[in-house]
Amino acid sequence: MFVDKVTVAVNAGDGGNGAVSFRHEKFIDRGGPDGGDGGDGGDVVVQASYNQNTLANFRYQRLIKAQSGTAGLKRRKHGKTGDDEVIQVPVGTVVLDMEGQMLVDLVSEHQQAVVAAGGQGGFGNAHFVSSVRQAPRVAEKGERGQSKELTLELKMIADVGLVGLPNAGKSTLLAAISNARPEIADYPFTTLTPNLGVVDVGEGQSLLLADIPGLIEGASQGKGLGDDFLRHLERTSVLLHLIDAYQDDVVTAYKTIQAELKAYQVDMSKRPQMVALTKVEGLDDEIIDDLKASLAKVAPKSVKIVAISSKSGQGIKEMLFDLAKTVTRRRKAEARNKKEELPVIQLTTDQKWQVDMVDDNFVVTGHRIEKFAAKTDFTSRHAVDRLRDIMKKMGILRELQRKGAEPGQKVRIGGYGSVEY
Repeated sequence: MFVDKVTVAVNAGDGGNGAVSFRHEKFIDRGGPDGGDGGDGGDVVVQASYNQNTLANFRYQRLIKAQSGTAGLKRRKHGKTGDDEVIQVPVGTVVLDMEGQMLVDLVSEHQQAVVAAGGQGGFGNAHFVSSVRQAPRVAEKGERGQSKELTLELKMIADVGLVGLPNAGKSTLLAAISNARPEIADYPFTTLTPNLGVVDVGEGQSLLLADIPGLIEGASQGKGLGDDFLRHLERTSVLLHLIDAYQDDVVTAYKTIQAELKAYQVDMSKRPQMVALTKVEGLDDEIIDDLKASLAKVAPKSVKIVAISSKSGQGIKEMLFDLAKTVTRRRKAEARNKKEELPVIQLTTDQKWQVDMVDDNFVVTGHRIEKFAAKTDFTSRHAVDRLRDIMKKMGILRELQRKGAEPGQKVRIGGYGSVEY
């Protein structure tokens, strides 16, 4: 079954808790703290693979979890790090968050990306030994792993995309010139899923062609099979628009497809195109010339119009050479544009924090202080004292004083817990 879009939940592993432990051995007096650190949680990783060609595996596996780290042990023993969960997806898969923002685009074999990071393990009390704190009774909790809902979309990577009305001859052409074997019949919507085929153009060059189900008027509103499969043409360098030469009105057929390409979420009508009249083996040259002339009146001047026959091979070789030239120019232009792009510098805001009054209570927010709060065991007086020391060093307690905080007043740290001012 071909599945090209799924929604999954991913949970990275939690970090293990640090240990509070003191060395107790015969003949060793006051051995000191020896609590080990907790292990880090495993990441959820997506990896592109040519061994996958559909997202069907995720139809029944909607929750993907990585292994959590284990807690630290005495004698400074570090907890075990959780194993990553690596999920294989087809090359060409795009990972989106629930707001539709792209997180990663997997366009090459073995490309990997972490889509949910595992939590860090908490420090054991051996980590907090200092000249003034020789017997710390504080350890950190492990950090929670990231949890997300993601959308996986498969967008095939092809050089040339075939578009046209149903029964325009797209699948017949693909079968005639490539190694693909799509289903072919004389009724609309024979093609129900996208097909790929490799075409040998000659001189060591080949083209990868993508055939999608035929479009009809109103496809962008969901008529027929809709335009959902157009996502598989977003990466193509050129579109080959096939029109049945026996159509009652080839101009109307051309305009119908162009309107649907334009109505798609990415305006595909601006993509470089070639128009091919198909099934011309039984037509006179004069009729073919008239059809070409009619299309030339409505198509942009940059669009080349050819006549081909998948059955006899007429015009096929010349068309493939022209397509190969267009693809080469397009790929070179894309490579130049990629080199000219300037890197985006991300400024870190880890040190920033903010104190607000919410419902007569002080609330402190900020990435770094909330990260410390997430690792704090609020049932432990020693752990809470350490968090208060961190707030003092960061200047948060001074800001609370400036805003009128009273001794003993509760101050909430994000959504993790409260400390007394």
